Order: sequence, then structure tokens, then C-alpha cells
Amino acid sequence: MINISPRQLEVFVQVARLGSVRAAAEALHLTQPAASMALAEMERQLDAQVFARERGRLRLNTRGRELLPFAQELLERYAEFGRIGSGSAEALGGELRVGASNTVGNYRVGELLGDFVRAHPHVSVRLRVSNTAEIAAAMLDHALELGCVEGPVAHPSLEVRPWRDDALVVCVSPDHPLARKRRLQPDDFAGARWVLREPGSATRSLSERALSSLPMGETVLELDQTEAIKQAVIAGLGIACLPEVAVTDAVVSGRLKTLKTPFLDLQRKLSLLLHRQRYRGALIEAFLGDTFGGRG
Repeated sequence: MINISPRQLEVFVQVARLGSVRAAAEALHLTQPAASMALAEMERQLDAQVFARERGRLRLNTRGRELLPFAQELLERYAEFGRIGSGSAEALGGELRVGASNTVGNYRVGELLGDFVRAHPHVSVRLRVSNTAEIAAAMLDHALELGCVEGPVAHPSLEVRPWRDDALVVCVSPDHPLARKRRLQPDDFAGARWVLREPGSATRSLSERALSSLPMGETVLELDQTEAIKQAVIAGLGIACLPEVAVTDAVVSGRLKTLKTPFLDLQRKLSLLLHRQRYRGALIEAFLGDTFGGRG
């Protein structure tokens, strides 16, 4: 009979997340030998390895990837059993790992997390900010419980729920020649020098779609942070499509100017990502209820 303990499951989940037994031991406040023994005992009972050993790091193999969501579910159910059994059903605790693409993580984090954090002060929220492609990949690897992204995601394992509307605007420095034109036309952008986000970013994808309807220009910079692009435009290094929410302060202070471009489609949707195979325990359900009104 297989008799795998919660401690062994915790070590398995943390090694999968962090890539080494030593890091997992530190996260769980164990000695490294104790963590190694727990993982070895779990693999012995399963009569199968769950990790491939690659250059000093442990990476989930096929069996491990199959088992990881079940291990996470068992641990969440175990915690819920204890919480409800002790009569503290309303006092949620634990950790919730959320991924957000750059616009959401840097400019809408209060809208995304505020209600949940205020309602559940004993929950530790870990926010990872990256581009849409990397957040989707982390969701598929079960490294995150939830994701909130600004770009389209299409994968059969991921459920995508709309959150809110968002828009990009074309920005220039106040002394740029385009800033002085009263009524812009697409031809005015011939030869424009563009500062773009990196490939994999939703802002990059939407910018490229918009630029495809304009005359040929030149990409002079590729940067992986919206703030860096904003500063480059302020310095006169080029023009850019940036999230409207990210440039409000610079526009108000006169450091940037947004151009009226009704001929460009710069609208988009921000969306929530959920893994279809992941158990949606009390933390995820509470987040959905507090942040998204449970809709979807």
C-alpha cells in the first residue's frame, strides 16, 4: 500500500517549483538531508522517479508533470480539512501565487489584488511580473495558481476569462514633429523611429498589428520594460505604443504627448488565466469572488 505523507508531497511540490532539493529544504525549513530523504521515499513508494537530473537542477519528467497537480490538490485539501475541522473556516491562510503581465503587474496591481488582500490579510500573495508568453508558460507548468495577462492566450489546458478593457496610445516627446501636427494621417508615420517591447509581450504584438497598417518605419530600440520605453520616448529616442494607464502621469506633467490615431485599432482585453486541471480550492475561489465577482 502506498503511504505518501503530506511532508513528502510538500518536498515534491517545492522541488518542482524551485528546481533543487536545497532550495526546497530552505523554503520548508528542513535540513537538506531530510528533504532528500522525503523525496527519495516518495519515489521509492511510487517505484518511479519524478525528476530528471540536469546539470545540478531537478526538472519534472513526464511522470512528475502528471503527478504535480494531484500533489498540489492533496496539499490544498489537507489544509482545508484542518482549517474547517478546527472551526476557522473563515480565516484563510497560506500562499497564493499570481502571475501578471507587465501592464497589469506594474499599473493595475491594486485593482487586481486589492480587494483580496484586504479581505484575507493572513494569505501571503506572491506576485510574478513578466510578459504574457512567460506567464502562460508558468501557468502550464503549474508554477502559478492564477495569471492575469494583456495578450491573447489560446491553449487547451488554460481557461481564459475576460477581466476588463485596456488600450494603447501612440506616444511622442512634446518636441517631436508629429506632436505639432493637428490632424495626423497614416502617411505621416513614414520613416518613423519606433521603440518596441520585446517579442512575447502582448504590447509588442498589438503594436506590430497597428504598425502593419502604417508606412514602413524603423525599430531603433527593443526594451523589456514599459517604464524604460517611456523614458526613451521622453528622451526623444523614438515613438512608441504604450498602455494608456502607464503614461497618464507623464502626459499630465507635459513630458509626453499622446497622438490622436483613430485609424489604428489599439484596443485590447485584459484576461484571467486558470489551469483547467488544477484544483480550485478555497484560495482560488476566494480570489475569483473578491476580484472578479465570481463571474465567468
